Parts: sequence; structure tokens; C-alpha cells
Amino acid sequence: MKALIETMVAPLVDYPEDVQVTVKEDDERLTYHLTVNQDDVGKVIGKNGRIAKAVRTVVYAAGSDETKRIYLDIM
Repeated sequence: MKALIETMVAPLVDYPEDVQVTVKEDDERLTYHLTVNQDDVGKVIGKNGRIAKAVRTVVYAAGSDETKRIYLDIM
């Protein structure tokens, strides 16, 4: 899942080397924290949050076979 997020986000940003995904696992959920360069935050979020919503939709669909709920936080 981590590689999927990095693969989707890296072409969108000007600084792909700054794209980092960390995972925090709890009893009921997996939380992926996406961190990008400060200049690229707007590009990842998109106009009215459309790109962020699309990335989240793909991540949630890819993780639908997991027993834990998946969340994606964009920092």
C-alpha cells in the first residue's frame, strides 16, 4: 500500500524525493501519513480537494480486503 501511495503522488509533485509515507497501526485501523514538500501540498490536495479525494478512494479500494480500516492523512 505504501508503494501504491508513493507511485500515485510522486508524478504530481515538483519534489518527488520528499514524498514520504509512514504507517501507524492500531487495533482497528491502519493510518498512512503522507508527507510532501511544503511547496507541493496544494498540488496533492488539488482544487476543492479533488486529487486528495481521488487518492483516498484508490487507497481505500485497494485496501478493501484488509480486516482493518484504512485511513490516509496528508500532512
